[in-house]
Amino acid sequence: MQSDYLVIGLMSGTSLDGLDIAACQFNMSQGKWQFELIASETIPYSGDLIKRLRQANDTSGFELALLDVDLGRMHGEWVASFIERFHLKPDLIASHGHTIFHRPELGLTLQIGSAAHITAQTGIQTISNFRTVDVALGGQGAPLVPIGDKLLFSEYDACLNLGGIANISFEESGSRIAFDIVPCNMVFNEIARLEGLPFDDGGKIARRGRRIEELYERWNSLDFYSKEPPKSLGREYFEEHYIKEIGKGLFLTDIMTTAVEHAVHQIVKVIREHDLKNVFVTGGGAHHSFLIEKLREETTAEIVIPHSDIINFKEAIVFAFLGLLRTRGEINALSSVTGARVDSVGGFISQI
Repeated sequence: MQSDYLVIGLMSGTSLDGLDIAACQFNMSQGKWQFELIASETIPYSGDLIKRLRQANDTSGFELALLDVDLGRMHGEWVASFIERFHLKPDLIASHGHTIFHRPELGLTLQIGSAAHITAQTGIQTISNFRTVDVALGGQGAPLVPIGDKLLFSEYDACLNLGGIANISFEESGSRIAFDIVPCNMVFNEIARLEGLPFDDGGKIARRGRRIEELYERWNSLDFYSKEPPKSLGREYFEEHYIKEIGKGLFLTDIMTTAVEHAVHQIVKVIREHDLKNVFVTGGGAHHSFLIEKLREETTAEIVIPHSDIINFKEAIVFAFLGLLRTRGEINALSSVTGARVDSVGGFISQI
């Protein structure tokens, strides 16, 4: 079987900041996977597209289907240009898509960004819909990145991703355990947008505020935080429990500080409960210096911050790897993580 692959991974996250594109060279050597990030780029979404994506869960079926096609065409055009500019010859593309609905208790998860249109634009086999099979098997369909953590970043006790939603994965009793912890950049970005900014650069807004004790306690007492894993969060939970608090007329700087300290509290609680000694941190929140400072103040675990390319593109790298595993017919969704009945090989193939 082939042991060297060039794969392009695409990640459109819940923080709505744009499309991450990562071209990765994967090599199997002595039974262990190695990878090298060859080229990467983030293409920001326009204000109009952000608005359409934010409103997508309340739109008509026709409008949602049209957005699926429009986003797929757009992603396909961007990837085709990326391939041409970096003179790449990828074996495949793996696209996470953009999550609109995630209700695993109903057997439902929906990621849009038509892979058929990506394939049509690029002529390259594209893997998509990674979560669907796991959800059909009774799993949460999330998080899926832990298989990449296990096979690509095994030197760390845990891998913490500070994306739109913070999630973590680690080994426990011989199995990979992973779950969503708390809404993260999804909350910070929403507050920053009310200040006329796309995000809280380095945590400058959060650093100026004071914690609102009542709000801090209310968020920390939400039912999700007392549930045992496997568990996952979607935009629906964020809208139900966080959006309404942001619009109550409180000082935005104080709400931002409270949101950051709430996220830190929930993350540190997990680190302590599982006695994690070193934690590898990626995702946009790794650039949030105020959040990282608070994490280091509250835990004795080593908080490891890698090179910015890995911080920014780890999820795209891992979804490239999930696509590779799919084409090899190898497990890429772990039931120990998601709670599904069995491990599975997830992902739909679009090809010409």
